[in-house]
Amino acid sequence: MRLVYLLLVIACILACNASKNLEKNKIVFANNNVVCHRGAWKKNMLPENSIASLKHAIELQCAGSEFDVRMTADDSLIINHDPFYNNLLIEKTNYADLVTFKLSNGEKLPTLREYIKAGIENNTSTRLVCEIKPSEISKERGKEIATKIVKLVHQLKAEPLIAYISFDYDILLKIIEINPKSTTQYLEGDKSPEQLKTEGISGADYHFSVFQAHPDWIESAKKNNIFLNAWTVNETTEMDWLLANNFDFITTNEPELLFERKKMSPTSSGMKLVWSDEFNYKGLPDSTKWTYNVGGDGGGNNELQYYTNKDTLNGLVENGVLKIIARKETKENKKYTSARLVTKNKADFKFGKIEVRAKLPAGVGTWPAIWMLGNNIEQVGWPKCGEIDIMEHVGFQNDSIFGTIHTETYNHTKGTQKVKSIYISSPYSEFHNYSIDWTPEKIDFSMDGVIYNHIINEHLSANEWPLDQAFYLIINLAIGGNWGGKFGVDDSIFPAIFEVDYVRVFQTKN
Repeated sequence: MRLVYLLLVIACILACNASKNLEKNKIVFANNNVVCHRGAWKKNMLPENSIASLKHAIELQCAGSEFDVRMTADDSLIINHDPFYNNLLIEKTNYADLVTFKLSNGEKLPTLREYIKAGIENNTSTRLVCEIKPSEISKERGKEIATKIVKLVHQLKAEPLIAYISFDYDILLKIIEINPKSTTQYLEGDKSPEQLKTEGISGADYHFSVFQAHPDWIESAKKNNIFLNAWTVNETTEMDWLLANNFDFITTNEPELLFERKKMSPTSSGMKLVWSDEFNYKGLPDSTKWTYNVGGDGGGNNELQYYTNKDTLNGLVENGVLKIIARKETKENKKYTSARLVTKNKADFKFGKIEVRAKLPAGVGTWPAIWMLGNNIEQVGWPKCGEIDIMEHVGFQNDSIFGTIHTETYNHTKGTQKVKSIYISSPYSEFHNYSIDWTPEKIDFSMDGVIYNHIINEHLSANEWPLDQAFYLIINLAIGGNWGGKFGVDDSIFPAIFEVDYVRVFQTKN
């Protein structure tokens, strides 16, 4: 009896010390959106949901570290993701039987109390994101688990450190009933931000694919002051998209990689995504964003294709990408058909960073391009309007990408265009990021983040620098022409497909 009393006293002292430590080390959550999924475990091969992985997340100064809570048969709150631990069903096994099995690094299976205390120690930056797993036994037991967790958090005075997440909506509502000031985020992905706000839920913490399917929920969440979190994001393409859309949190198994992508994102330099097409739909390109140049006039370059209008044989969105397809078929005395999409009269842009992720068509005779023309082209004509070629490629020179400007003074008809190229090893099998960083003073052309052409404003006249007005964007696949057809056209390559994963335009925030 005396031993039991002593243990209780020690537990109280430790809890008191932990709460004092939290008060002493005032939490100012890290100014990033990186949330480690079950701690920062992957790079150093630590056990998931271990205290070691939690401590490493704190060392990295991540904004949050997520962990999973379940309750044993004897009502012990423990940290584990799966309902089974060493083939034992947690909810029907006593903690004493579970704890005999060590984690891979020698740690014992942590209790929630131990985990929170470890999370308080030397932590001034990282929120503990507590996922309460739905009960395998009953909905009511799930609420009981939530009640015990909230009481323990209160006992440890750890409320400022904790956010609660769950796939069980009733668990979150129970937490709000106990403490309306709790931070809660829903995981299932079947409720809109407006619904969450009505119920007092703080955040939408959904799989990234849910937001891709409901892009309107992103703006709705921001409008309704609902936290945006996406899980579990381990690929750079998804990371970049979420960073571009300024998500509050991104849950990942790859926190180090996410930190790297965050540094590279235009949003890290104070820019904001102002226009984009992610092509997360099917059918014709979005008519609210794109229109078409139609006809077979050769584009001023003696090209051989006829550009069609709203024809899914030449312009189609499927599987998350825009496909511009050139075909060998006769139309209006032209031997080939293709598509040329433009944002003219839908959107125009003046300065900023424009990114297009694309995979190019292979074959001699192809001439894919991502480029821009000044809005005043009807008034002053080309080249006075200015032209910015973000990316051009010709099939006969398969290892090169070109970035160019054309103006009245500098253009290809005079051989004075400002152009440079960069080597590319896999234009046809991999997607690459083609971009420009455009300011009043300069324009930088990049491929996969590497600047290869830097053009400065000489401050002479509009003949040299007409690049201080609005431009519209063009994406097309030409066949043949003065440059693309320099070595003829290989008719065995058709259909030739130019794939675009996304188009994003960032501008400096006002």
